[in-house]
Amino acid sequence: MTKKPYVGQNRLANDLLDLIHSNVCGPFNTQARGGFTYFITFTDDGSLYGYVYLMKCKSEAFEKFKEFRLEVKNQTGSKIKALRSDQGGEHLSGEFLNYLKENGILSQ
Repeated sequence: MTKKPYVGQNRLANDLLDLIHSNVCGPFNTQARGGFTYFITFTDDGSLYGYVYLMKCKSEAFEKFKEFRLEVKNQTGSKIKALRSDQGGEHLSGEFLNYLKENGILSQ
């Protein structure tokens, strides 16, 4: 019996920054240089381009998102339309959700 060839994955986004996936990883037993034990990822669904930011604690997730948003806006001239996360507490703070709403970013 043979398997069908892998034809790729269906993407949900058509354009750059339509949908960003985010995840916080850690804590890790071994610290990175500078004392970092967490990292957060941001992956553009349209291009599959990813960004990684190191963090010392989960509570830095909101600041790292603001840093990421500014970076991609400067690079592309486009705005993030939706942010999909694992619904961890670091993505659900009132401050974070208000920021998304104020900037027209849908939280998924």
